Amino acid sequence: MRAYHQFYINGQWVEPARAGLLEVINPATEAVAGTIALGTATDVDQAVAAARAAFPAFAATTREERLALIDRICVEYKKRYDDIAQAITEGMGAPLAYLSSKAQAGSGLGHFKAVRAALAAFEFEKSQGGTRIVREPAGVCALITPWNWPINQVACKVAPALAAGCTMVLKPSELAPFSAILFAEVLHAAGVPAGVFNLVNGDGAGVGAPLAAHPDVDMVSFTGSTRAGKQVMKSAADTVKKVALELGGKSANILLEDADFPRMVKQGLLSLLINSGQNCNAPSRMLVPESRLEEVEAIAAATLTRAVVGDPLDEATTMGPSANKAQYERVQAYIATSIEEGAKLVGGGLGRPEGLSRGYFSRPTVFSRVTPEMTIAREEVFGPVLSILTYKDEEDAIRIANDTPYGLSGYVSSASQARARSVARRLRTGNVHLNGAPNDQTAPFGGYKQSGLGREWGAWGLEEFLETKAILGYGED
Repeated sequence: MRAYHQFYINGQWVEPARAGLLEVINPATEAVAGTIALGTATDVDQAVAAARAAFPAFAATTREERLALIDRICVEYKKRYDDIAQAITEGMGAPLAYLSSKAQAGSGLGHFKAVRAALAAFEFEKSQGGTRIVREPAGVCALITPWNWPINQVACKVAPALAAGCTMVLKPSELAPFSAILFAEVLHAAGVPAGVFNLVNGDGAGVGAPLAAHPDVDMVSFTGSTRAGKQVMKSAADTVKKVALELGGKSANILLEDADFPRMVKQGLLSLLINSGQNCNAPSRMLVPESRLEEVEAIAAATLTRAVVGDPLDEATTMGPSANKAQYERVQAYIATSIEEGAKLVGGGLGRPEGLSRGYFSRPTVFSRVTPEMTIAREEVFGPVLSILTYKDEEDAIRIANDTPYGLSGYVSSASQARARSVARRLRTGNVHLNGAPNDQTAPFGGYKQSGLGREWGAWGLEEFLETKAILGYGED
């Protein structure tokens, strides 16, 4: 059993200010996987002070020095790659071979590589007549990350913050903290200067809130629910901090009438089921022509049989449990509400899959005949539950897709690339995937509306951690 009872502050592991432990539950077994110390505002003060003291020297480092640092981090990360993947599976239940090793752990390394390329080419200064435009590090940054893609979300904040010359305090999710702690060991081994990176474990009330409100924090980068993001904004408002938010989503997957339905229905559903539906950009609303509904239902029902739900350590498993008990109960409540509201259950339903008597496993579920006003069409389930809605024509599909407070991602499929592009331009979302295109870690990631503020990944992530200064009267070079 893992036991992590210290915080990483000012280049060393230190005891918390006050004793207090939290049990971390393995969601596949419901057994205790380990314990972590819970931080307080006192620990936050210590970590922020270390980051503040380290900022002047680190902000003054050269591009070449930061590139060399990122290279060393990548080397050390590769040494701990398997350990990180195992920690992710223990903490939040992602299948080890299918997801933790291939995608979850891989995404962390991928973000460092993408940011390194962006840093190497980034223009930090330029002249505009006699004025010099300078991009400088934002300062001390509070990084607050979720449990669904734990190392991905840590890396996509830490990598650009380091590249920009910022110092930081990380609060990973207390529900899946193990990989972040190993990541701190990676940074230490890579020689990140003392105080540049600090980690304090804890919950939102004990660590997240005082970190977001701290007067010596210049910027907050938060990923999580829209509800929690609003609280972060309020906490940061009194000191007018820079705030970057990556929040919830209710992404529409529009299949135009000329799409390849057997391929795209299957791909859309299997994409939703990845990570047990716990992806903020999941294609959770499938929009199909009224005339093709029965065909879509049949394809979806057949596709459900391809999902192998079970032990995350079994190489045959493609879908693990919900990451924690609260999320499992939330998913079950949404399934029950959808049945009560009259959605047609195509497959799946309430309870655990057959043969599983413990663990937070939900049945992969598809609802059809969903109407836009139903709860399942409006709210983010964050589970393996697909809603199928119908539309009359292209205009109706776009209207339904945009009829949501969210705007993180979208999906469009058509035999005509030109038509897919045209629809994509009319969707009020930060990302649109055409004909099943995968993610691109060098592209900007973030949302419109209540899906967030700002962009992460690649050069756009680096931009978030910079301020802009104009030096007038600088003169020509």
